[in-house]
Amino acid sequence: MYRANKQSGRTLDKLYDGAETAAEREAAYDRFVWRNLKRNYAGHYVHGMLGLTGFRLVNAPTFVPAYLHMLSGSDVAVGLGLALQQLGGTISPIIGAAHIEHRRHVLPVSMILGSLMRVAVLGIALSGWFLHGRQLLVSVMIFLFLLGLFSGPQSVAFQFLLGKMIPIRWRGRLQGWRNMTGGLIAALLSYFAGKYLVGPNVWGNGYGTTFLVAFVLTSLGLTAFRFLVREPEPPTLRPRLEMRDRLRDVPKMLREDTHFCWFMIARTLAIASRVAAPFYIVYASKAVAMTGSAIGALSFAYLIADTILNLVWGYMADKLGFRSCFIAALVFWIAATALLMGAHTMPFLALAFFGLGAANSGYQMSAQNIVFEFGRREDMAMRLAVSNTAESIMAALGPLLGGIIAASLGYYAVFAVSIVFEAIALAVLLKFVEEPRKRRAILESERESAIASGQTWTASVGQREAEESGPV
Repeated sequence: MYRANKQSGRTLDKLYDGAETAAEREAAYDRFVWRNLKRNYAGHYVHGMLGLTGFRLVNAPTFVPAYLHMLSGSDVAVGLGLALQQLGGTISPIIGAAHIEHRRHVLPVSMILGSLMRVAVLGIALSGWFLHGRQLLVSVMIFLFLLGLFSGPQSVAFQFLLGKMIPIRWRGRLQGWRNMTGGLIAALLSYFAGKYLVGPNVWGNGYGTTFLVAFVLTSLGLTAFRFLVREPEPPTLRPRLEMRDRLRDVPKMLREDTHFCWFMIARTLAIASRVAAPFYIVYASKAVAMTGSAIGALSFAYLIADTILNLVWGYMADKLGFRSCFIAALVFWIAATALLMGAHTMPFLALAFFGLGAANSGYQMSAQNIVFEFGRREDMAMRLAVSNTAESIMAALGPLLGGIIAASLGYYAVFAVSIVFEAIALAVLLKFVEEPRKRRAILESERESAIASGQTWTASVGQREAEESGPV
């Protein structure tokens, strides 16, 4: 089913020189990871600090929804624009995973996908200066779709690289520190962008100028990442299969680990709360005058929560596991949404946006990283893709459904639906999803003991985990 990473006619890295047995190859892989940990840690940190900072400006529930509402004046159009972005991310992750999981090196593909995402952000920015009226609205929606289309496989590829380069117990603090610094930059930038770019309508379109800044930051982060990291070559690779054959393996993968299957259900229900996300800022505009300064202040409140809470989430994840972060994030989400429903003044709106930002940062910290801890290592890319696809389907339907509900029943109904989905997701997570790190820690210890004693370890940790658990 899996093949050792030796291929005739290819010049392999020196990583596995002299390593013949599975145990020796696993040990060589571990040595490479730890030997290059500092530079890979730095690469992921800088990429997150700069690269993800720009995308925070685009993905925060403030600038893009406010821009779409300004262009269209329609709640349904706001929902449609965000739904198109998520739709793009729905159709591409599994295709991306099928094209990377058999590769010795994923970094070149990741750079192409990352560049295409940034081109989409640039397209949104340039549209604001060269188009007007309906043409501008349509163009922004097209580029939002393309942004989602490229972000689907890009997210799988970069998370796959993170899983290859950074040991699991270091990932929480890495993402905590990078999200803290990136969040601080994004929070300050969002405040100044709202006040000094959107407010005075700099260069004829303040939103376009804001998205141009996002493009520059994300491009700098991607460039730094390319020159800093060194990607290890995995000791085993999944053979390349046709797409339809690979898809047939997905049901088996879910049956082998029902905890992962229930996690996917919980994650999908949690993301259904995005039915309300595009309307946070639109609802706030009904309570207070929505000037550029107000948009900047609420964006600052949302993003500064990333800065303050991410270290907490990161260290919590390293100590207790990512499941604990997921649970806490859902509690924050329910409380902040309830607060938003009763907020009618700027201080309470800012507090609600702070809570929503804290919840989102905890969700982002946990929802993808916990996927690494389930199942076989060779299936990591496909697990990420399947999980992201399920999430994206709901995220695509959510804003569109939210727009229809908001137009017909009002914003309170949208927020109530959001809270219900979050509460069900919390119940599923508590009842059916076990902390996967507990099993993996036992299997890692067994593997290390076997290698240290010179025993042959013929299966990967993921394979042993599947054998230990089996269908539940």
